[in-house]
Amino acid sequence: MNVEIRVPQLPESVADATLVAWRKQPGEAVGRDENLADLETDKVVLEVPSPVAGVLQDIRVQAGATVRSGELLAVISAAASAGASASAAAAPAPAVAVVAAPVAAVATAAAPKLGPAAQRVADELRLGDTVIASAARGGRVSKSDLVAAVGALSVPAAPAGPVLKAVPAPSQGTAPAAKPTALAPAPASTAAAPGGARADRRVPMTRLRQRIAERLVQAQSTQALLTTFNEIDLTNINELRARYKDSFEKQHGVKLGFMSFFVKAAIEGLRRYPLINAAVSGTDIVYHDYYDIGVAVSTERGLMVPVLRDADALDFAGIERGIATYAQRAREGTIALEDLSGGTFSITNGGVFGSLLSTPIVNAPQSAILGMHKTMQRAVVVDGQVVARPMMYLALSYDHRIIDGKEAVQFLVTVKDCLEDPGRMLLGV
Repeated sequence: MNVEIRVPQLPESVADATLVAWRKQPGEAVGRDENLADLETDKVVLEVPSPVAGVLQDIRVQAGATVRSGELLAVISAAASAGASASAAAAPAPAVAVVAAPVAAVATAAAPKLGPAAQRVADELRLGDTVIASAARGGRVSKSDLVAAVGALSVPAAPAGPVLKAVPAPSQGTAPAAKPTALAPAPASTAAAPGGARADRRVPMTRLRQRIAERLVQAQSTQALLTTFNEIDLTNINELRARYKDSFEKQHGVKLGFMSFFVKAAIEGLRRYPLINAAVSGTDIVYHDYYDIGVAVSTERGLMVPVLRDADALDFAGIERGIATYAQRAREGTIALEDLSGGTFSITNGGVFGSLLSTPIVNAPQSAILGMHKTMQRAVVVDGQVVARPMMYLALSYDHRIIDGKEAVQFLVTVKDCLEDPGRMLLGV
């Protein structure tokens, strides 16, 4: 029996997707729920799982093509699954070991499932099944797990050429084989141009990068953007985190970071100045009586902004847990489209990359965004004395069409006051 594989129903706001890569080729056995292909939309990468076990018979759409909901992608022969499974079971799978340090084979009932980001790492480093299985947790391998597993093997990564080599693994009860001699350095993937000639490479943008470019240009062309700055002294927050971080993590199972303080302080400012939480719709101003805070996350595919729904109802642990979960999903490529939709206000932290000062661009149709930056010890005057304090510059970019400088400055001062004296957020003063 032949089973047709079609593009899954795309979200209402997504018209089409790009077929990034096929994970199986015609003639290969496919397990039930195994990923066949990756589809890239404007925001996320979607997997196309196989509804049945069988053999991939025919591919109807090639990688790089644009597809729509319901379009035929491939055909699977389900009737041949039993024979294929039997043949696969009869053929002994060669054990894979690392050149630098042999790894014992890991027996699994089913091959672990790799997310799109993890699959790219496995393909680039040419990892064997054993190494991939050793990184699996709960039947799924994330990019971070895979990178950690490779790092634990102490195998130097090369830009091209095999990093791992298939060698017979030692049988149980026998001494491990002697360490093989080191491989010669792999040749560079791109040879240097002769005579110092210069070359250009043209690489298509990913769908996500195209969408980011479109949104940024749209924001700058449709909004009257302006940025105001302030600086904060993080001494009290640092002391608070140092005092309670161990007990906080022990009780809640998540680390106490800085972002929860900034989210709480921003919500306090949004309550006092509702225009910062509003949006322009034609000739109307839409006031949001809820606080859905977007937190920017940097991934290999580009910047994503997962949204913490009703963030005002979350405690510090809930905010930290939500941010950590969204960040992991975004980097693994498993985040859902609805997690990135909406939002009334955003926060971005360029300080993690060393940025000292910047002017963030508003995430339209929102009207403002708060930018965090690098914390640095700087000389400041406190009670007439020059002392060194951990200081951070804050930036608020806002749509001047509805937000005046007065509201923007007062909002930023409120955030500053709450962060320099965290007790204000507890007392609401």
